[in-house]
Amino acid sequence: MENNNIAVGLDIGTTKIVAMIGRRNEYGKLEILGVGKSKSLGVHRGVVNNITQTIQSIQQAVQGAETDSSDYKITEVVVGIAGQHIRSLQHSDYITRANADEVIDEADIDLLINQVYKLVMLPGEEIIHVLPQEYKVDGQAEIKEPIGMYGGRLEANFHVVVGQVSSIRNIGRCVKSSGLDLAGITLEPLASANAVLSQEEKEAGVALIDIGGGTTDLAIFKDGIIRHTAVIPFGGNVITEDIKEGCSIIEKQAELLKIKFGSAWPGENKDNEIVSIPGLRGREPKEITLKNLSKIIHARVVEIVEQAYLEIKNYGHEEQKKKLIAGIVLTGGGSQLNHLKQLVEYITGMDTRIGYPNEHLAGDSDPDMASPLYATAVGLVMNAVENQSKVVVEEEVVESPTETISEAESALEDNEEHTNNSAPIQSEPKKERKSIFEKWADKLKDFLDNAE
Repeated sequence: MENNNIAVGLDIGTTKIVAMIGRRNEYGKLEILGVGKSKSLGVHRGVVNNITQTIQSIQQAVQGAETDSSDYKITEVVVGIAGQHIRSLQHSDYITRANADEVIDEADIDLLINQVYKLVMLPGEEIIHVLPQEYKVDGQAEIKEPIGMYGGRLEANFHVVVGQVSSIRNIGRCVKSSGLDLAGITLEPLASANAVLSQEEKEAGVALIDIGGGTTDLAIFKDGIIRHTAVIPFGGNVITEDIKEGCSIIEKQAELLKIKFGSAWPGENKDNEIVSIPGLRGREPKEITLKNLSKIIHARVVEIVEQAYLEIKNYGHEEQKKKLIAGIVLTGGGSQLNHLKQLVEYITGMDTRIGYPNEHLAGDSDPDMASPLYATAVGLVMNAVENQSKVVVEEEVVESPTETISEAESALEDNEEHTNNSAPIQSEPKKERKSIFEKWADKLKDFLDNAE
């Protein structure tokens, strides 16, 4: 298969690991060429806790995707990062420009963003994203794009996402040991949002709740800008755990019960609806009433939804100006629970829909790909494709065509000390610049190489 802007996303989740190969077709939509899925062993609540098992699972998923795509060879991937160690904060910073008679250019914005990267974090934490929200020039507020304006003082509000160095390194380590290169790292709620939300929703104000196995990710947009991100350290797996404990059955049975008969709304089931579960090794079968089952599920789901709603309130949803008009979008495997939409609307009083990642998929895609299960993976592939189209353009910028991509990249890096970090969601970055992400991934690669 010829490699015309084909890219690969790797979603390392708590329940499953998905490798997805995709490319952009001539209509700008995403065409999925192959998908591999494996059970995720060695990841707990979004954080790698067993390197060997994670490497095996990654290799299994990658092989599956390669076979599915009729043998495209995967060499590099864009990886999603989530986990309970992720936190985000708001920060504002400013620079005073030496010459107020010149217009503001990208170098000024780089300077400002780099200043934020130097923020002192808690020991063992590092900044993953610095996402500018709005700028002020000489006190004039609410400027979306300051480039080309005159002014002496440039300030901005930033959304800063922070994660644990060791967790990020461990993911890098796993990918590298699986024989793959790390093309970039993206915060998973941002990837899911990319795949599931429409531009109108981001403008109107929307909260994306991605209920995974180990974590529930939240991303809030308003006026087209990311305003808040959070990772809540529990997801669908705690529901399964509760069913297992509450009904004294094994995990596999609990998971099946949840998927087949589970409902988030206990009023739905009559008292006489009963499921019989085969006993272990010749023991008597167990009888479980669906009413009890949905009570157990309901209690847990309410807890997850309330946590997410707390984050939405922390963002300030109750203020008129910050109102999320488009309400809530639920995605991820956990969003497929029956009656969940009704429950979320009941608890939060906000409009809710289930988000399917078909917003950007090509029309002839396999319908399974449009399942909320794959939201993050689709978002990561989109991200990877965007990164690749940037690299291709960058290659053209460099004079001698014989240079490899990495040489082209290092040449570009020498050209400019500073970096741009426009959020991958907002605007197309300028062609000759590498996003802070790719630089950051490069730093991580160097670190891993040295650690060998």
